[in-house]
Amino acid sequence: MANIGIIGAGTWGTALGLVLYGNGHSVTLWSAFEEDARYLDKKREHKNLPGVKLPGDMVFTASMEQAAEGKDVLVLAVPSIYVRSTARKMAAFCGKGQVIVNVAKGIEEDSLLTLSQVIEEELSGARVAVLSGPSHAEEVSRRVPTTCVAGAADKRLAAMVQNLFMSPEFRVYISPDVLGIELGGALKNVIALAAGIADGLGYGDNTKAALITRGIHEIGRLGMRMGGLSETFGGLSGIGDLIVTCASMHSRNRRAGILIGQGCSMEEAMSQVGMAVEGVYSARAAWKLAEKYQAPMPIVEQVNQVLFFGKDPAGAVKELMCRDRTSETGEGVWEEARDEKI
Repeated sequence: MANIGIIGAGTWGTALGLVLYGNGHSVTLWSAFEEDARYLDKKREHKNLPGVKLPGDMVFTASMEQAAEGKDVLVLAVPSIYVRSTARKMAAFCGKGQVIVNVAKGIEEDSLLTLSQVIEEELSGARVAVLSGPSHAEEVSRRVPTTCVAGAADKRLAAMVQNLFMSPEFRVYISPDVLGIELGGALKNVIALAAGIADGLGYGDNTKAALITRGIHEIGRLGMRMGGLSETFGGLSGIGDLIVTCASMHSRNRRAGILIGQGCSMEEAMSQVGMAVEGVYSARAAWKLAEKYQAPMPIVEQVNQVLFFGKDPAGAVKELMCRDRTSETGEGVWEEARDEKI
């Protein structure tokens, strides 16, 4: 069995710690906050995972050295905006060939790098894999059947991650498309904000279905122009993660969107949700990538207008609905008109 350090003791890091512990691995969870580490160690429960008991021999610490040094595998589970700074702290305790599994979802706004690319910059020589998919921490921690995909350029590394996490309640597939997996995981949060805004405005299932369908179209169009595989965007880290994030009240992004649709500012919504709303951090980066790769993303554009430029949410929806007429499919052959009066 493996000796694993989880860097980030939020709900997702803790839930994955329970999966790994249940598979017989030794697990140490690191929190950036000494007070939180003490609370977890003493109470054996997570404030945001009510009813879930944490094993007595699972280790909690605020010492990066204790969490990272000498570990077979490190799982990086901090909010996306802290990935670079946290990886920099890890560097002193990571040797060449250290296996890092990134489970954060986002794109670095300034560099437009995916998070695995950020990690590779900060931890030269590390072997980096990703794990993503439709997987709310609240359900994973209660052993609700869940599926994810592990991505790595090296098939042996992907299979290693698959073997670490695989259980009767947590099924893991593998893929070489690291870029596509990370783009799907990051950009679905932006679309989920839009879905939440529509809910907050009082719209219905038709609107939600439209946002999900056109949202995955936008994500896939950008992703494939960047080199991702079309199968990825139709898979677990694409449409799968998008559906669960747009539909569930477990989703912070949807909850934040609902509040914005009801009249809150972006700052007020984030404060009320009380946890990282990743879609807010990824929205600008997504818009910049759309411009860079000339991939039209009208939903992402309108989300940015609402978040950062004060646009009225109802006006943003109207603008989406009143765009120029177009075809849903890019290719296809039309029959010649038989009635010239049409």
